[in-house]
Amino acid sequence: MKVFSRYDSQRDFTTLEAWRKARELKLFLYAEVIPRLPADEKFNLNVQIRKVGVSGTANIAEGYGRYHYRDAIRFYRISRGSIYESKDHLTSCYDLRYISQPIFEKGLTLIEQAKVALNGYIRYIENRIQDQETR
Repeated sequence: MKVFSRYDSQRDFTTLEAWRKARELKLFLYAEVIPRLPADEKFNLNVQIRKVGVSGTANIAEGYGRYHYRDAIRFYRISRGSIYESKDHLTSCYDLRYISQPIFEKGLTLIEQAKVALNGYIRYIENRIQDQETR
């Protein structure tokens, strides 16, 4: 017999460390990187950086809202892909001299923190899937 835990209105995706780290990265991209882009990047890097920033947090939120772990994990992996993509965009901004080395290094640190937190959460969910299958 399965026992379901009670709904906790104080706990949702915003309580996840992975979401919090992805949020920090998104805010950094919006505040520190995007404003430094030249006008001719308005429809290229600007848009791409906005998309990966939002995708990182939004896919964690969407996955959290899914009923089944297997369905949820697909969204967490999409979020992870967006976080990796943000590293490529950040590198492009550095290579093209749109951002300084300290901003680049801070971005790399935030990306790494987001990756570690999200990979840990994905492992946790994968273990929950395994536990369900062995019952």
